[in-house]
Amino acid sequence: MGTFHDNLGALHGITVVVELTDGGVIVGRCHEATDEQVLLHDADVHHEADGELSRADYLKRAAQWGVFAKHKSLRVAGDQVTQITPLGQIEAN
Repeated sequence: MGTFHDNLGALHGITVVVELTDGGVIVGRCHEATDEQVLLHDADVHHEADGELSRADYLKRAAQWGVFAKHKSLRVAGDQVTQITPLGQIEAN
């Protein structure tokens, strides 16, 4: 019988897009999301100014192919998060 994680929230184990107050986005597997913090595993961070892809193109590519995880675990303060969306809700094409 498996381990239950009811106390970690509805997004536990789901790959999500975390939108940040500075305009960046993080894509990763949600471990826990609370008002205080979001803890992600196997995550990638994208800031449009740093990369070749626009934010929209990055998210389309992530929805289609996933991301190259550059962070094994990543903790984001809750006051830096504007929205969390399951990656499956992002249009891939």
